Amino acid sequence: MAIDAGTGSVRAVVFDVQGRQIGCVQKEWKHLEDPAYPGSMNFDWNVNWNLTCSCIKEVLSNTGIDEKNIAAVSATCMREGIVLYDANGEELWACANVDARAKDEVTQLKQIDPNLEKELYLKSGQAFALGALPRLLWVKNKLPDVYKKIARVGMINDWIIFRLSGVLKVEPSNGSTTGLFDLKTRTWDIEIARRCGIRDDIFPDVIECGTVATKISKEGARQSGLPEGTPLVAGGGDCQLGAIGVGVIEESEAVVFGGSFWQYEFNTNSADCSPKCNVRVNCHAVRNIWQYEALAFNPGLVMRWFRDAFCAEEKRLAAEQNTDPYALLDKAALSVPAGSYGMICAFSDIMNFVNWKHASPSFLNFELDPEKFNKACFYRAIMENTCLVTLGHLKLVHEATGKKPEKIVFAGGAAKSILWPQILADVLGIPVEVPVVKEATALGAAIMAGIGIGMFPNIKDAASSGGSASLVKIEKVFSPNKQNRDVYDKAYQNWHAAYQPLLKLSDDGTTKHMWRSPGL
Repeated sequence: MAIDAGTGSVRAVVFDVQGRQIGCVQKEWKHLEDPAYPGSMNFDWNVNWNLTCSCIKEVLSNTGIDEKNIAAVSATCMREGIVLYDANGEELWACANVDARAKDEVTQLKQIDPNLEKELYLKSGQAFALGALPRLLWVKNKLPDVYKKIARVGMINDWIIFRLSGVLKVEPSNGSTTGLFDLKTRTWDIEIARRCGIRDDIFPDVIECGTVATKISKEGARQSGLPEGTPLVAGGGDCQLGAIGVGVIEESEAVVFGGSFWQYEFNTNSADCSPKCNVRVNCHAVRNIWQYEALAFNPGLVMRWFRDAFCAEEKRLAAEQNTDPYALLDKAALSVPAGSYGMICAFSDIMNFVNWKHASPSFLNFELDPEKFNKACFYRAIMENTCLVTLGHLKLVHEATGKKPEKIVFAGGAAKSILWPQILADVLGIPVEVPVVKEATALGAAIMAGIGIGMFPNIKDAASSGGSASLVKIEKVFSPNKQNRDVYDKAYQNWHAAYQPLLKLSDDGTTKHMWRSPGL
């Protein structure tokens, strides 16, 4: 069983030993903003634990599986969210992944030393934008009584195992996103905490992903419906376990996850970071492997906005035909040529980790010609823009590492499109592989559960396409079209040149940033 705590929902997923999903129950949850603290994203541990247990019980009931046949359980989650505990193991405070309340604390950290963020980045791979450092300082400054009671800090996937067992341990793939880890040693670095004015006595033990952390306790069994004594295996962050779920486990392999955000993950056997401090580096869930990570903001949300704002007819037809509105839009966009007649679409910028902001969303360079510049054209332009940002991220990581992938695995909701994978192959100029299991995070967690209890001898055997017991299968390969690649090379240059004045307009206050990190 994999328990997957995402940004918008939690789910319990059961797989058989061949990697086939045989049951899934999902419950939506919300992380509400505290009106007193703009940008906050509270994690309600009581409500969310009840939802988690409900998923577990319902998936067992729906599938008719005897709970005694669950060989092991592992957990994965949205990254960056943290949970604070007191000495009795009671939750004190928690936030979800992109909580942005700590703007004052980012300023405070930068006042300690203007070079502090860059110095810490070179050791931890993290910037202040998403890490735990500003959030812990926020608790210290704004909730001093809570801060005094803190005994331990952990991530949300660790919280799931803690709730099932009463044992708290942290694994490096998600733990490293706190900014409080030394990448090379893959564990806490208390000197970072001391430099930032944070207590150095609140860090639990670290164990590697795929290691048995503990077993379900009597109380955990009572609440969840799972048997006491069931092994609990350390899982990891959603992207890292997603990479395992699509077989991206070795050096120089890469994956793009296409969802609300688009993540480009590139595996490396070195914990060195970019001297320009412009790209994130995390521990992979695979031992002795790290990942350069570049994020594009909001492609999935942009598509949802476009569908809901302009595509009522496609939604109506899709309901009549029992299909997806995006499938109808995909078919229409097939008739639009590569480059969308020269239209420039601008949403996310290329990642710049220590100075991370995005211009106001824009469409540029279109004509008042409805035969060309219509709904299908705008839809395709959004697709192309997302792939151009991904090309920028591939270039960014290549500049930092000197290496490029020979192919890309493409997973997530966007990989279900009949068109988007081909555009990605054409823009990047390399083959794009789409796996059978596109929502691979839960599968990655299940693989780690199997490794933890010895069901598979090692991760390569379980997740590599060449492994004897591999649970990862490729459904289709998209090869790049050279003619389209030439069009997209020019489109990339035009988009990149147009984005800088758009960003300046937002910096000047003429337009509103789509997003910018706290403290900027």
